[in-house]
Amino acid sequence: MASAGATTQVERKLRKVSEQLRSLRDDLSVTEEHLAQLADEEEDARIRALVSETPIAEKEHRKASRQAERLRSSRDRSVGRIADLEQQQDDLLDRLTAST
Repeated sequence: MASAGATTQVERKLRKVSEQLRSLRDDLSVTEEHLAQLADEEEDARIRALVSETPIAEKEHRKASRQAERLRSSRDRSVGRIADLEQQQDDLLDRLTAST
């Protein structure tokens, strides 16, 4: 059985991880909304570039594609970080359960 101090430390870490998860999930939600909008803009730019076949339209399409790709990368990093924190949270919960 673990000491009360160790249990308190695990609980503190668990609260911190939970707060980080909540914040990351909120950020991810905003990113997903922004990405949906940006994907629409990217598709519109792609169609304009195909139809108009002008250098300016192609440049706008490339720019929109780069922005969308950066946002997708950011989203993917957030998803990975959330998965890591969820695993950390599970480990802490296991430690907490084992100590009681």
